[in-house]
Amino acid sequence: MSIEVHDHDPAWPARAGAAIAELRDAHPGVFAVIEHVGSTAVPGLPAKPVIDLMAAVAALDAVPGIGLGYAPIETGMPERLFYRREPGAGPAVHLHIVTAASWPTRNERLLRDHLLAHAAARAEYGRLKQGLAAAGSDGDSYTRAKTGLIQRLVDAARRERGLPLVSVWEE
Repeated sequence: MSIEVHDHDPAWPARAGAAIAELRDAHPGVFAVIEHVGSTAVPGLPAKPVIDLMAAVAALDAVPGIGLGYAPIETGMPERLFYRREPGAGPAVHLHIVTAASWPTRNERLLRDHLLAHAAARAEYGRLKQGLAAAGSDGDSYTRAKTGLIQRLVDAARRERGLPLVSVWEE
């Protein structure tokens, strides 16, 4: 199935905010912080219509069942829980849960902030995403084809913060 990339929808941040509020209300005190990450969090950036959220918790083994239509997905990524909610009344949501200790150096957050701050990087990434979608890329090839640019942008973001460089693939 080929990937669909849409022009930025100004409703995405509000939908992310509603999903965040729903998670906080259903699980008070569980999440230290929840943020909207990913391309839908960057105004002007084309994206798949999937809201990516990242949440921090004290310990992954203390996370209760999420419910709310979120299904756990085994990704093989270490030190991360991942849940997917299929589209229904709103867009699909991906929920990444990580430890509070790793929160400040999470690549998804660093990439989002870098794209928000650097218009040229945002435009380059948008062009790549649109080109891959127009070429009929499926999910796996789309993701892998973005890796080189994402790695370069994350490296730049980590350098700006004085952080060590790490692979964007968590395998």
